[in-house]
Amino acid sequence: MTDTVLDRFLRYAVIDTQSDPASSTQPTTEKQKDLGRVLVDELLKLGLADAHLDEHGYVYATIPGNSDKAVPVICFCSHMDTAPDFSGTDVKPQIIRNYAGGDIRLAGDPSRVIRVSEHPELNNQIGNDIVTTDGTTLLGADDKAGLAEIMTAAQFLVDNPAIRHGTIKILFTPDEEVGRGVNKVDLRKLGADFAYTMDGETAGHIEDETFSADGVEIAVSGVAIHPGFAKDRMENAIKIAGAIIDRLPKEMAPETTEGKQGFIHPTGVTGSMEKASLSLIIRDFTDKGLVEKEAMLEAIVKAVMAGYPGSTYHFQVKEQYRNMKVVLDRHPEIVDNAIEAVRRAGMTPVRGSIRGGTDGSRLSFMGLPCPNIFAGGHAFHSPLEWVSSQDMEKAVKTIVELARVWEERA
Repeated sequence: MTDTVLDRFLRYAVIDTQSDPASSTQPTTEKQKDLGRVLVDELLKLGLADAHLDEHGYVYATIPGNSDKAVPVICFCSHMDTAPDFSGTDVKPQIIRNYAGGDIRLAGDPSRVIRVSEHPELNNQIGNDIVTTDGTTLLGADDKAGLAEIMTAAQFLVDNPAIRHGTIKILFTPDEEVGRGVNKVDLRKLGADFAYTMDGETAGHIEDETFSADGVEIAVSGVAIHPGFAKDRMENAIKIAGAIIDRLPKEMAPETTEGKQGFIHPTGVTGSMEKASLSLIIRDFTDKGLVEKEAMLEAIVKAVMAGYPGSTYHFQVKEQYRNMKVVLDRHPEIVDNAIEAVRRAGMTPVRGSIRGGTDGSRLSFMGLPCPNIFAGGHAFHSPLEWVSSQDMEKAVKTIVELARVWEERA
């Protein structure tokens, strides 16, 4: 098999693997297994005899070590699903060869334009091959770029036994985009000491810090009555929910924050005159910041409810994930080795934080410390998503160098 990383990515991108937050199954959509079966078939053809897809939609495989040292077992992980935020059906990748610069108008919907002013990383892509959507779907570089990179690196390591490395595990997960990517993962079967998700953005970047995250569900019970007889009696649950949303601090929203600033973000609202439900996510880089924002939110709810004495509410906080830096700081060699691998792959390493989370966030707290390495995609979860072939190649080289660094330093 001589597939390039671009060949693989284009093959994977057209397979619809959108996950579904409303589903209670694992995986949330059976179509994710369609890609899983393709990946297993390719892994088996590479000679990875234990490659398989389990009933929960996880792909496991092993690249046997060829070193006489006791090298820690490392795992490379990417997710197969695409986000439910925008259509992932009938993806038509478009390749711009030898990108000459300038804005990119998308052929399937000319109203959609990838503007250099909004995507300044395009200035670093002159002469590269850019893959976009046609504007009618997302691309799925999040995280099929990561899948293609791990698969291509696996092929390279198998084909080049002179490169010494320890045992390497491969894990492809479903449902990362709906927060369930590692719910059913079997870490005992995986058997890794440390891991890396290939799920980041700009080439050269390594992320060892994420948001800590909670979800909040607010249920409001109002007082329903015929509107013709409502004077001084009706308490409309829809209006109560609207009042809560209106009082959310505008300076503490995703659209007004950056860097290490957290936020309170409403993600869903449903309601009738009698009952209404609000879903929100809370994000901060510290647990203390999460608690403070949740207390602020409940204080807002109580203040609104004071004006509706006949109504009641229920306020529930659900933990989602925590900042992986707490775990990774106990194992500095994991990030140090990644920094060295990025350097050997010809880039200047950039260490940073994610204003979001990855499978690695939860894996770290499950006992598998797992920072995040760039995969090269940009404008995730949107029809403006794009990735360059050359950045994916840099990620492949980083994986190979990382395997080599762990063996050398063992």
